[in-house]
Amino acid sequence: MDHIAAVEQQMVSERMRRKLDEVNTAAQAQLATVQDHINFTLQQAYFKCAYECFDRSRKQEEISNCVEHCSVPVVNAQQHFENEMAKFQERLNRSLMVCQDKFESAKFQQNNTDAVNELESCVNQSIEDNMKTLPHLVRRMNSSFNISA
Repeated sequence: MDHIAAVEQQMVSERMRRKLDEVNTAAQAQLATVQDHINFTLQQAYFKCAYECFDRSRKQEEISNCVEHCSVPVVNAQQHFENEMAKFQERLNRSLMVCQDKFESAKFQQNNTDAVNELESCVNQSIEDNMKTLPHLVRRMNSSFNISA
C-alpha cells in the first residue's frame, strides 16, 4: 500500500471512530431516562426497602434475605438494560463486520480509494440503520420499566 492510500485509510478510520462516538453519545442521550430510572428511582426504592429490613427483632439471616429481596427489582432492571445494550452493540458490530468483509474483498477487485470509499459508505449506512433502532429500544425499555416518557 502506498503512502497516499495509507493516509487516506487513516483519515477514514478517524471519521469512522468519530461516527461511532456519535452513536455512543446518541445512545447515552436517548437512554438517559432509563438509566435515571434505574440509578435513582429503583435504587432509592431499594435503599428504602433495605432500611426497613434492619429490625433488632430479626435474625441476621432474615435481614440478609430481606435486603436481598429488596435488591431484586434493581438487579433485574440493570440486567435487562445491559442485555438490551449488549444486543444493540452486537447488531452494530455484526453490521460493521459485514462492511469490513466487503472492504477486504473489494481491495482485491478495485483500487484502494474506491474500496475505502465503499467501506466508509457502508459504515455510515450501518450506523444510521442502527441509530434508527434506538427510539424503539428506548420505548421498549420504558414500557418494561413502566416509565412514562
